[in-house]
Amino acid sequence: MRSKTKYPVNNKFLLVIGVFFAFFLLFVLRSSFSSSKNISSPVTQALPKVLATISDADPTSCSPTCSKIPPSVAKALVHYTTSTITPQQTLKEISVTSRILEKKSPCNFLVFGLGHDSLMWSTLNFGGRTIFLEEDEAWIAQIKQRFPTLESYHVTYDSKVHQADGLMEVGKGNECTAIGETRYSMCQLALKGLPNEVYDTKWDLIMVDAPTGYYDEAPGRMSAIYTAGMIARNREEGAETDVFVHDVNRVVEDKFSMAFLCEGYMKKQEGRLRHFRIPSHKNDRDRPFCP
Repeated sequence: MRSKTKYPVNNKFLLVIGVFFAFFLLFVLRSSFSSSKNISSPVTQALPKVLATISDADPTSCSPTCSKIPPSVAKALVHYTTSTITPQQTLKEISVTSRILEKKSPCNFLVFGLGHDSLMWSTLNFGGRTIFLEEDEAWIAQIKQRFPTLESYHVTYDSKVHQADGLMEVGKGNECTAIGETRYSMCQLALKGLPNEVYDTKWDLIMVDAPTGYYDEAPGRMSAIYTAGMIARNREEGAETDVFVHDVNRVVEDKFSMAFLCEGYMKKQEGRLRHFRIPSHKNDRDRPFCP
């Protein structure tokens, strides 16, 4: 986990605050017109925390640039204030994850999928490390042109949605319920070709919102869901990992999240998003796969 970056205050701080609240007010007004529900945006919920980081800093260690809003936050403000693109997740769904990030950030956040909401997730985890795994290399190139600071990696999937029933049966075998490092797993469901950064990092949050899973020949999220659960189970003793699965209105996401993340570990469902909290199984061989 990376330590939170601090931005000390100098004499220009009031000017910075004024600029921030101008953006903040514009964003809130925009949100109020685009939604009939009286819920604030997760991005705007997180920004006061960023300001607290700035205002609590030591003013004696100021540098010539320390009065500026952190560049990643400023870019997110401008992007989401001016964007007309509707996120794939609803505001209520996004708020489930943002509340956990509010408690845990800065932390390590692994996201299966790279999309229009990626800058938001990275900004909500301000000071932490957020990695995105994406199946489409051309899409990665497009996003990198717009947001070069986002850390993303191309991954490939061998499965297909129409293989889901067979993979569900495979997942019940001993080789798939044994706890161990995913990259060395004998389970057909395990993703063993991910970047080393994925296997070498202790993830506090994991979101499964990819790969594509809405038609038979698509890769489907069977392996991503299973792998997220096993990464969580293999963490150090006493650790808990928050895992989120989107699109649980679909058969694969519904059945595989309940089977491999476990209904007993589910904390909340909001719309098409489920939130699970999975404890470490690493040094407790007698713990059942699901409670």
